Parts: sequence; structure tokens; C-alpha cells
Amino acid sequence: MTLEEKIESLLKPTIESMDVDFWGCEYMPAGKNSTLRIFIDKEDGVTVDDCKHVSRQVSAIMDVEDPISSAYLLEVSSPGMDRPLMKPEHFSAYQGEDLQVRTSSAVMGRKRFKGPMINIGEESIEIEIDGEVYEIPFAMIDKANLVPKF
Repeated sequence: MTLEEKIESLLKPTIESMDVDFWGCEYMPAGKNSTLRIFIDKEDGVTVDDCKHVSRQVSAIMDVEDPISSAYLLEVSSPGMDRPLMKPEHFSAYQGEDLQVRTSSAVMGRKRFKGPMINIGEESIEIEIDGEVYEIPFAMIDKANLVPKF
């Protein structure tokens, strides 16, 4: 189990009892400048008060459970317009939308992709770039974000 998965299992029930959805989390280790970012979502949008209330609850749980032994900065925010896609179920909501994806190793000679997600399967997504379709396994995705439309 990854650290993020452990943190999700600790926090998700409490966060969702506060009438917000636990979107995901990411831990960025950087010594004493490490950051734990918790993303929350809500159908009618996340407010600053939502973030404040969730932050207080998360902070209390993290102090008691202590899954991260070193110092870190806690951030609680909405996923935003360029929302990170962290789980297969996140991708399924955005079929046909433009994504920006970075992979851990090359897929057909590329590690960076930006284009419409034309298909989603159980193990991978397909992105079309300049008429060519790239099948990207979930296991190889380091980072994926929705490309906002203005």
C-alpha cells in the first residue's frame, strides 16, 4: 500500500462525512519543506470554509495517526479547473476532453501527451495526437490533468 493509499484510507471516511468528496491526495517529500496536498470536491463547488473545516479535521487525524513521521505542510484545496486525474474512475468522467499526461517511460517514443482522450478501458486510456492514437496504461501514468477550456 502506498503512502497516498494509506492516507486516503485514514481520511476519506471523515472527509466524506463533511459533505464533500475526497478527490485524492499527493505527498511531495522535500525534507522539511515536504507537502501533503488533499483535494476535495463538491457538486456546487468547494469554498474556503470547506477547505478550512476539512483542514482542521485532517490535521487532527494526521497528528494522532502520524503516517508521515517528518514535518510537512498540509494543503487542502479543490482539484480546480486543471484537476488532477489520479484514479481510473476520474478518467471515465472526462472521455472526449483534452488531457495532459506524463508517463514514467516512453509510449511509442513519447513521455508527454496532450490531446483528447478518445477511449478509456479497464487498464488504459487512449489519447489522440495529430491523428495518431496512443494507448497509455494506467500503471505508466505519472501525472495526468484535465486541460481547462476557456
